[in-house]
Formats: sequence, structure tokens, C-alpha cells
Amino acid sequence: MATPIASCTLAIKAVPNAPRSAVVGWLGEALKVKVHAPALEGRANDELCEFLADALALPRRAVTVLQGDKSRQKILHISGLTLAEVRLKLGV
Repeated sequence: MATPIASCTLAIKAVPNAPRSAVVGWLGEALKVKVHAPALEGRANDELCEFLADALALPRRAVTVLQGDKSRQKILHISGLTLAEVRLKLGV
């Protein structure tokens, strides 16, 4: 049998229109992330997923928005890592 691929969900508090994209830190169970792109036509969501994929050394397709397309409170699905590995790689 094949080994199941690790995955997790991650609560995000997104802050669009920031001077640069950056992981700020934890707000309770949610990770606060500043995103350079504006919250317009999904650009902030795209940049958020791309930024976190780069930070976690994952392909872009491994990070997707499950809930909160038009909200600052989001739930992301991350394929390829457990939540503990995500916390370790982000160093926050």
C-alpha cells in the first residue's frame, strides 16, 4: 500500500496591501500573514498561496484556499506537510 501524503489545514489572518509579503506570527490558532497584493479579483489569495508555498519549499499547487476567498480569515489546505512541519519551516 502507498503511504498517504501528509497534509494539513492552516487558519490564516491575511493582511492585504502590505509593503511586502511576510509572516508576522501567530494570533491564537491563526497565522497572521501580510500580503503585498491588493484584495482585488483574487490577487491577494494568489499571492498568499504562492508566498507560503515558496516559504515552505512546496510547489504552488500544494497550497490552496479552502474557506474565506473574500475574507481576511481564511483556511488554507497544505499538501505535503503536517501542521508541525509547517510551524517548524516557518519558524514562528
